Amino acid sequence: MPRTRLTAAERTEQIVCAAVSTFSAAGYAGTSTDDIARAAGVSQPYVIRLFGSKQRVFLAAVGYAAGQIEEAFRSSGATDLDGLGDAYRGLLDRYEVLGMLLHGFAASGDPAIGDVVRDCFGRLYMLVRELTGAEEREAADFMATGMLFTVLGAMRVIGDKAVPPAPWMTDIQAAFPKLCGGR
Repeated sequence: MPRTRLTAAERTEQIVCAAVSTFSAAGYAGTSTDDIARAAGVSQPYVIRLFGSKQRVFLAAVGYAAGQIEEAFRSSGATDLDGLGDAYRGLLDRYEVLGMLLHGFAASGDPAIGDVVRDCFGRLYMLVRELTGAEEREAADFMATGMLFTVLGAMRVIGDKAVPPAPWMTDIQAAFPKLCGGR
């Protein structure tokens, strides 16, 4: 059976998804364009030809992760913070998205990366305000809680793949029973 050729857009998306997976596992410094190419099933020169540099692939992966949150929020139809929280809860089992975000935040000391990551975070903050009408403090508290859950999900404290809870985990889970899935 002949192989179907992917369009340039499909191939780019395939590489970005592979980048999310590899960067979320090993971080910016620990991932090479060769690692990404192997994960995507393409050559390393092809990755460079499409993106120009590892940094640009990383930025595309950060944008993809932030886009997943934006899509979850928009498609939820939620008009309040609880509804957006429910939409975000659906992402907590997607370790790669959470890990990509965390690696993006961690790499923000690089000015080019930091500018993009801050822009992504700012767009999400403004989207929360737009969709819910939340005041500044309410939206900031929502984002802060979301950051806590991003970290907890990445550590596998919450979500379908959560490890058996330690006492400190149980305390946090009890404080947020709805978002922690009742664990």
